[in-house]
Amino acid sequence: MRIPAVATVEPSARNSTESESHSVTTQSASVPLLLLQILCKIDKLTAAQAAAFTDKIEDYYKINMILDNLPAARVTIYQTQDGEQTTFYKRGIYVGFKANVQDAAIDGEDEIKYFLNNHLRFNILYHRDGATDLSRIVGFEVEAFSVQHKYEKPWDPKKPVLDTCNPGRMIAVSNSQTPQAVEEGAEVIFTYDVRFTASDIRWASRWDTYLKMTDVEIHWFSILNSLMIVLFLTGMVAMIMLRTLYRDIAKYNALDSQEDPTEESGWKLVHGDVFRPPQKGSLLATYVGIGVQLISMLVVTLLFALLGFLSPASRGALMTASVVTYVLMGGIAGYAAARLYKAFRGEQWKQMTLRTAFLFPGVLFGTFFVLDLMLWGEKSSGAVPFGTLALLCFLWFGVSVPLVFVGSFYGFKQLAPEDPVRTNKIPRQIPQQPWYMHPAVCCVLGGILPFGAVFIELFFILTSVWMHRFYYLFGFLALVFVILGLTCAEISIVLCYFQLCSEDYNWWWRSYLISGSSAFYLFVYSIYYFCMNLDITKIVPMLLYFVYMAMFSYGFFCVCGTIGFLACWVFVHKIYSAIKID
Repeated sequence: MRIPAVATVEPSARNSTESESHSVTTQSASVPLLLLQILCKIDKLTAAQAAAFTDKIEDYYKINMILDNLPAARVTIYQTQDGEQTTFYKRGIYVGFKANVQDAAIDGEDEIKYFLNNHLRFNILYHRDGATDLSRIVGFEVEAFSVQHKYEKPWDPKKPVLDTCNPGRMIAVSNSQTPQAVEEGAEVIFTYDVRFTASDIRWASRWDTYLKMTDVEIHWFSILNSLMIVLFLTGMVAMIMLRTLYRDIAKYNALDSQEDPTEESGWKLVHGDVFRPPQKGSLLATYVGIGVQLISMLVVTLLFALLGFLSPASRGALMTASVVTYVLMGGIAGYAAARLYKAFRGEQWKQMTLRTAFLFPGVLFGTFFVLDLMLWGEKSSGAVPFGTLALLCFLWFGVSVPLVFVGSFYGFKQLAPEDPVRTNKIPRQIPQQPWYMHPAVCCVLGGILPFGAVFIELFFILTSVWMHRFYYLFGFLALVFVILGLTCAEISIVLCYFQLCSEDYNWWWRSYLISGSSAFYLFVYSIYYFCMNLDITKIVPMLLYFVYMAMFSYGFFCVCGTIGFLACWVFVHKIYSAIKID
């Protein structure tokens, strides 16, 4: 068996060295087998090497490995409130650690010293199948030690004999031995040992330990609490809106039967302007198309995840599925944008289609490419290879862009949607609005509720991404996504109704921005999360975090804004088709 080599990575990047091993043969299932291997020996650490190790330890660099598609895991024992002990896995092994050491040279004062984890113990769990008498790997546990190795001199490069770790003498590395300090001129020997342990875990359930959560009760309580609050508000607002609208529609139809137009008030007064095309309608149609493409991608990806096709055992499956699904949804984006642009009576559909195909992916790809250049400059293992970037360009230009044009062509070819009321030739003057109906105030207030519906789940997502933890609660995520959609639609409809009652018919852009403004709160929360949970001090990782979160907030803006706009589109068409207009 070959054990993967050690690779250091940044906390914000991932790297792994794979080792293919699918079966284990042992002589005894009751006694663990111990194998010792000496990797290499550094005679004297140079100042540059010591400084590099110190920086990696200070920045909490981790070692990530994979064996038989299982990531290396540190074992953590968690005690529940009932007193039961449960085993949890945490990914990665720290390069080293720092500690306060009393220094006699400076009057016994404590001094911070750095120690290197130069010995790894691999505990490979296997399960023997009684029917076939074959064994399969079901666990990959790693324990790190810092030990200042002693050996019999002179050093024999071919057959070195260690005094601190020698299976023949029944000597194993332990935490009681002198740790390996990181100092200029220090001699460092890197070693590892391997143990095979029989386990009752079956191969089909070997990922269960990785996917355990220590805060399940808090998670359930938070999700259910958020769900109950949002459902209560939705039901309450829905009843108010339905009763108010029915009363308004009945009143307006009664006034029409009395032939007394002077008594009209509220949202019926703007029936001749409510469907007047907005300013920069081409850009609005573009953003609606972008949002429809992102929503379609999220729905399809979540569906596959709920069906179990995107297991953590398939590394990169979630990201690959998201990218491929986004590319294939280009036709839906082009069709939606073209249909809306046709409703605006627009004629320059080709320019609108180009903007739909290149605006959002162009911003993301350009930003990602610049960040990748920075990672290349830092010689980070997290930099995306040029081949992958070329493949992304091919998917963008070779698949997504043509699909957007095809969808736009068929969407623009169809007849424009018919408005339920006629639009006047001369725009109606909008009366002065109260301060609370100002667009900025509506956006600030409107974005709170959608963000409040998702911020708890957002914490778990950010923890999964930036603290290298597995996220497999797609059922919760789907539920939160539904709550988010309902909340965005609800708040946009309510504020749109108030706006129309104030005789302001410029609802198009505002309906998009009201629910989309929740992205602002998301980015503010990401700043709070950075300050409270992350320990990133260097410029490039810090820049990576905030730029990635800005990109995520941009996509969140398009998704929420599109949901709010489409809800208002249906709402406005429904209420104006229900009244009698001469």
